[in-house]
Amino acid sequence: MPLHVAVIGAGAFGGWTALALTRLGARVTLIDAWGPGNARASSGGETRVLRASYGTRRVYTTFAARALALWREHDRKYGRAFFRQTGVLWLFGADDAFGRAAAAGLAAADLPCDWLSPADAARRFPQVAYDGVGSVLFEPEAGYLLARRACEHVAECVAAEGGVLRTAAVAAPWRAGGSPLRRLPLTDGTTLDADVFLFACGPWLGELLPDVIGPHVTPTRQEVFYFGPPAGDTRFSDGQLPVWLDFGERLMYGIPGNLHRGFKLADDTPGAPFDPTGGSRKITREGIDAARAFLRRRFPSLADAPFLGGEVCQYEASPDSHFIVDRHPGAENVWIAGGGSGHGFKMGPALGEALASAMLGGPLPCGEWRLGRFDDAARADDKWS
Repeated sequence: MPLHVAVIGAGAFGGWTALALTRLGARVTLIDAWGPGNARASSGGETRVLRASYGTRRVYTTFAARALALWREHDRKYGRAFFRQTGVLWLFGADDAFGRAAAAGLAAADLPCDWLSPADAARRFPQVAYDGVGSVLFEPEAGYLLARRACEHVAECVAAEGGVLRTAAVAAPWRAGGSPLRRLPLTDGTTLDADVFLFACGPWLGELLPDVIGPHVTPTRQEVFYFGPPAGDTRFSDGQLPVWLDFGERLMYGIPGNLHRGFKLADDTPGAPFDPTGGSRKITREGIDAARAFLRRRFPSLADAPFLGGEVCQYEASPDSHFIVDRHPGAENVWIAGGGSGHGFKMGPALGEALASAMLGGPLPCGEWRLGRFDDAARADDKWS
């Protein structure tokens, strides 16, 4: 019989790993508490940025380059357009060290980029006000992804290629007992039996695996805003404006067009701790005011644009913003993937490919993502305290 793998969580990490495992011959059951792409998931919502600029963290540039190729391959195979190539515009102030390091990483990954002066950028993209901008980096191969729709489609592919998709939730926190896990209780009174388990349940990882994850994944509250350009004005559509990131005191970013929902604007700074299950997802007045103040400075044509709505999502942040991808230290047949930290969605196809290989006997995708690094850091703190 083929190896039976149970994947808990149908977001970007879990869904793509389940699909890769299915294609490698495993028998896969993919479960999610509310279904793939649901509104409470870190992989929910309409859109996510796909960029490969990561400063000195080149492992992410490498994975983003591979993910970009796999997103394009998936779109071609299924006649879809989950990836929208708009380019990504990075705006830097006096300090562009991140951009310089990122450009070197892009070159090493054979991904193009262009440095623009603010004057050159203003000629190409006059919708943006460049006050306080010292330099501009443009990633032409980058863009954005249709998040919720892609999660749904990947899960459909798992089912179409022989896997089983279930809407169910794990009943209680699970702790390793020194032996392999064989049976996981679910809230509907049934059990999930499998040979190998992957916990890829995003912001719920600390809740379900308190002994090894606990505080190493902290959900934070993130507000996203949508403003309405004037009727018939296409300057802020994805045909004329790229995805943009303003690398200032706070990292602000936005996605043009955004499936005709409006001009998307968000603050990438991690917010307050958040309960992803029952936390309030009502947008705050303070958040709207701060977003409008930013629009007035950086996109003055939209200063008085109507507020169309917003949403509260969450990041699942690890202490160092690195992913967590490793085998459970107390059960050899249990794996963990999470800590997307607000930048993980784009990596789904590449991470799924690498993790599926590791679960079937290959090497770990990246040593920097192992769980043991937190113990190493704790020991270092004790040494110098």
